[in-house]
Formats: sequence, C-alpha cells, structure tokens
Amino acid sequence: MNPILGWKRACRTAPLAALTVGVASCQPKPPPAPPDPISRGRDLFFNETFDGNGRTCGSCHRAEENFTLSAEFIARLPPDDPLFVAETNPDLAANFENPTLMRAFGLILENQDGFGDLASNFNMRGIPHTLGLRTSIASAAGPRTGWSGDGAPGDGSLRSFATGAVIQHFTKTTNRIAGVDFRLPTDQELDDLEAFQLSLGRQEDLDLPLPLTGLVAARGQELFMDRAAGKCNACHFNAGANGDPTIFGPTAGNLNFNTGVENLPDQPADLTDELVPPDDGFGNPGAGEFNTPSLVEAADTGPFFHNNSVETIEGAVAFYNGDSFNNSPAGQLIAGATGGGINLDATQVVAVAAFLRVINALDNIDQSIALLRNSNEGRFGSTSRDLLLASEEAMDARNGLRAGGLHPAAVIHLENAIHLIQELDGQYNAGRIDQAIAALEQARDAMVGSQ
Repeated sequence: MNPILGWKRACRTAPLAALTVGVASCQPKPPPAPPDPISRGRDLFFNETFDGNGRTCGSCHRAEENFTLSAEFIARLPPDDPLFVAETNPDLAANFENPTLMRAFGLILENQDGFGDLASNFNMRGIPHTLGLRTSIASAAGPRTGWSGDGAPGDGSLRSFATGAVIQHFTKTTNRIAGVDFRLPTDQELDDLEAFQLSLGRQEDLDLPLPLTGLVAARGQELFMDRAAGKCNACHFNAGANGDPTIFGPTAGNLNFNTGVENLPDQPADLTDELVPPDDGFGNPGAGEFNTPSLVEAADTGPFFHNNSVETIEGAVAFYNGDSFNNSPAGQLIAGATGGGINLDATQVVAVAAFLRVINALDNIDQSIALLRNSNEGRFGSTSRDLLLASEEAMDARNGLRAGGLHPAAVIHLENAIHLIQELDGQYNAGRIDQAIAALEQARDAMVGSQ
C-alpha cells in the first residue's frame, strides 16, 4: 500500500443504510499510531517554517495541485498566503521573487549558481512536482534533483534538496544567515522529509507496453516506443525519468540533456519586460543541460519544461519536432543514434499525447483508490483530507481524458466516483467508499485490458 498522504482520522459515520434514514454515529477515535518517519516528514513538509518567512515546503508543492503549482492555482490564493511574502515583507521586496512572473506564469526565482549577484545571477523556473521521486532521481553520476539535477547544495541528494529549499525560499531577508533568517533542518528532520517525499506517488516504473484499449492511445504508445518514429522511450524508458538501459547502460538512471528548450522563440516570460536571464542548467557555468522528468505524471502537472514555456501536453510532444530540439545537442545525439531527427505529423503528436494522458489518468486512479483504501482501513489520517485528495485525483483523471477526447465510458465512471466521494462530504462511510473504489476500477478497466 502506498502511503501517499494522511492525517489522523477523527471519526466514522454510520453505514450507508443508516445514512439513508438520517441516522449517523461516531465511533471512538482510535489511539494514535506511534510516530513514524513518513508521518513526521508529512508534518514537517506542510507545517514547518524553520523559523523563516512563513513558507513551508507545501507553500509551493501543493498536495491538491499534484505537489506543484500553476498560475491558475496561484490566482485563487488569498493575498496573505506565504507564497506572496515578497509582496508583504520589505526585506524581501528586491531580488527574492518576481511577483509578476510568479503570478502570470508560475515561475519562481532560483539562485542555482549562488547568491553572489542577486540582481542578475538567477533563473526563473517552474515548480517541479515531487511525485514518483523513488523512481526518478538516481543516476550513475549522483542524485538528480530539481530541474537541472543540481537543485541541492552539497551532495545533491534529496536530503540536501530540503536544505537548499530552506536557504533559498524560507529566508526572512536576502542575507540568508542561518540562525537569523531561518534555522537549518536537523539530520532527523532531513531523514523524515526524505522518507515522506519518497512515499509520494508511484513506487515503481511501468512495464511497457500496456494492453491499452483505446486505439489512439495504443497507437501513441507504439510511436512512443518506436526507435525509428517517436524515439521517446530512449530517454523516458517505460515513460519514466530514466534512460533506456540498452542504450545508455544498466546504471545510467536519470540523465541530463541539452534539448534546446532555452532556444525556443516567444517564450511567455520573454514576452514581458521583466529580466529573465538565460538558464544554463546543470553546473556553474552550465552547458544548458536539464535532467529528464518522468512522463507518467506529466499530463496533469503542466506547464512543461523547466521554464513553463509550453502549456499543453500536445505542445510538449510537438516541441520534439521543432528546430530547437532537432538542432540541439540532444537532438543531434538522437539523430546520430537513429539515423534522423524526430518528425511526427499532427495526428501522431496527438496520439503520443493521448498515450501520456491515459497513463497519467491510470496513475490518478491508482492514487485515488489508495487514498480511499487508506481511509477505509483507518490508515494515516483524517478522513476528510484523504477524501478531498481522492476526489482531486479522480477529477484529474477525468479532466485529462476529457481534454483529449478520450475514453468517454471511463469518464462516466470517473464522474460517478467523484459524485460518490463528494457526497460523503468528508465523512467516513465504508459502503460509499467501496462504491467509489468500484467506480474507479470500472474506469480503469475501460482503459486497459488484461495482459
């Protein structure tokens, strides 16, 4: 069972039959479970400010937003949200964030190459989700965290990533003095934060090909895996974040590439009058290289690429047809290995995107079912929070399929599941939860058959 998220359950209501006649009861709250690393890490992730400016890890990595953050979500936040601390704290008014780019495009200011020249030495990057990290950050050259693989000081590990986040984003002033502007996490806190983050999302890679029932998505899977067509599986093996071991070696893991994203014309942030320095990616100075993201979670965690330059999954797939990619070092590497660049027609782009939408929806369904089962089994936390997140996952699956015009029968089952979950209104009811799980399983069965 994947312990995705959880908080302590308060009570259970009566079975569905009793609810239908207006009767409800509340059982005694079970005794609290002994603290464990994941639970402690969860509390730290969402509640600990480390004596800083009020932000937590969850300020940018929102659970209800798939542990990332979009401009649309930002627009719904109240003015006093800690995300907007640069607009309310005079000591952070300059060189800490760019509120214009953050609000318009979901871009966060990062000093990847150090804090020596805050006015001009920075990058504007989207917020990477923290799902499926157990499958995506290991490489033969060391851990790959953040967008460029150097999102952490020191050894580059996930533990160091948390330390870097506190220094970068939690500080009270741009002096960034430990013990004054923030406190650094303890070793125990770093261990717990790591345990929690590694628990998020799927715990293993897919095993492609899947027996997909949709003709368009199935064709997209063929193109994705075809070394002469889409060629996607070479760098996103099994639609994950790692290189194909038959091409890059059995221990290659997550790799860095210069794919030419920085050379895209008319990037949204560049159309403003705001300063957006070129992002040189991994290293200092860098060679424009960024680490490969997982694609299983891609369809509902856009915008895409490190700079949020492309809004839709179809646009992200189409990027690999363009000059920016095919003229890049990564594009030339692929062309040399396969005899040519990538050149998918419009219907093929849509097919690959349909495949990505479907595997993302299948993952959403798995996560929603896990949350519902956690609630039914009294695992991890407050029923209301688990049910809210289960509903969000089901809605992500529905919205992704609907946006691609895919699997109308599965969409109906997902609508049913969402209705059942929302009818609970945050209250535990075993029968209704089982009905919601059954509806989700019907949606999954409509999308993928047996091997």
